[in-house]
Amino acid sequence: MLAPLALAQFICSFAGSNMNVMINDISEDLDTTVQGVQVAITIFLLVMAALMIPGGKLTDRYGRKRCFLTGLAVYGVGALLSAAAPGLGVLILGNSILEGVGTALLIPPVYILTTLLFTEVTSRARAFGAIMALGGIGAAAGPLIGGLITSGISWRAAFVFQALVIALIVMLSRRIQDPLPPDPTRRFDTGGAILSAVGLILIVTGILAADNNIWLMLGLLALGALVLLWFFRSVRAKERAGEEPLLSTSLFRNRTSNLGLVTQNVQWLLLMGTSFVVAAYLQVVRGYDAIQTGVIFTAATLGLLVSSLAAARLAKRRAQRTLIMTGFVVTIAGIGVLLAMVSGSPSAWAFAPGLLLIGLGLGVMLTPSVNVVQSSFPEEQQGEISGLSRSVSNLGSSLGTAVAGTILVAGLTAHAYGAAMITLAILGLAGLAAAAFLPQGLVASTTPSPSHEPT
Repeated sequence: MLAPLALAQFICSFAGSNMNVMINDISEDLDTTVQGVQVAITIFLLVMAALMIPGGKLTDRYGRKRCFLTGLAVYGVGALLSAAAPGLGVLILGNSILEGVGTALLIPPVYILTTLLFTEVTSRARAFGAIMALGGIGAAAGPLIGGLITSGISWRAAFVFQALVIALIVMLSRRIQDPLPPDPTRRFDTGGAILSAVGLILIVTGILAADNNIWLMLGLLALGALVLLWFFRSVRAKERAGEEPLLSTSLFRNRTSNLGLVTQNVQWLLLMGTSFVVAAYLQVVRGYDAIQTGVIFTAATLGLLVSSLAAARLAKRRAQRTLIMTGFVVTIAGIGVLLAMVSGSPSAWAFAPGLLLIGLGLGVMLTPSVNVVQSSFPEEQQGEISGLSRSVSNLGSSLGTAVAGTILVAGLTAHAYGAAMITLAILGLAGLAAAAFLPQGLVASTTPSPSHEPT
């Protein structure tokens, strides 16, 4: 049962990072720019973030397995369309829109099913460890696998690879049993879904506009904040009227979960931000091809693999707070090493120590952050919290690519690279501060705890 769930997280994370090594190839083939490819990558991540909450809510109404299989089908169509794309517009439709929508439908069931099927502390830690390991490896190894496929065949073949993996997941999913029956009577908050999606889209679009028009950026950010405020006011109004909103406000009353969500957001921001910045710098500034860029990222992949696979053992020996804080410290140190060694050496090997540390740090903290959030709520709220958790994580991925990518693309020089990486390190410190406020003795619970758990 775990294999298709872990593979699903792998391919979705892979899709978010493998295009980073195809920047030059796609730009030349589709007659576009580095910024155009950045927009396509960011839109994919943004669509996931904007629709993940509605996707999680739909699992209650239509069932987790049905949503999972529907998401796989939509994703597969998008991958094939991307492989045949004649221009940037069709690539955005296939990769950014259809794959993004498919991911938003299939990822919430992955985490809901894992939480429901694995209730014992060790088995749940091992299950989440496997899923987060393959997710982290998908993001970190995306440049390597994408580089091998792009150099050996074509960037289009990378999307065919995604479609083949999707077909394998569908075959493996036949044995999955949904522990809870769907409830067709559950009302879906369409208005809330639209407001939340529009608000998030405006926020990330505003960040992307930073290098073109500062006033447009500020306007979009302000408008996005107002739409999100409107969304939360509508949620409260629906709750007072006895209706079921898209998200329950009780999800935000758990201090431990809120802090865990912040750490998740920053972790994926660091992972995707670093991946885009380093990949773009290697190709555009240093002139490396796709496979050379991918090989350099092997260090990050190795670090993620080693620390993620140790997640179950670490969860039994160390508190979740300790693991998350350690992860942030190691990751920030990796960014520092990356900056120091790359600026002082023209060798490609100068990237390896920093990327290895970043991979190790991220692998240590990805699983405990998920455990902290998912285990803070009872079964009946798993659909909501799973959608919120994945939305927050994918919003972090979007912001990582948008913030760091915008700084880099604005200059595409060594100085711009340094500024982007320093920005990521500062944001990493914010994640470390949030982790420091988590309860000291926090461990992954055997069963989900009440939503109003004292902290």
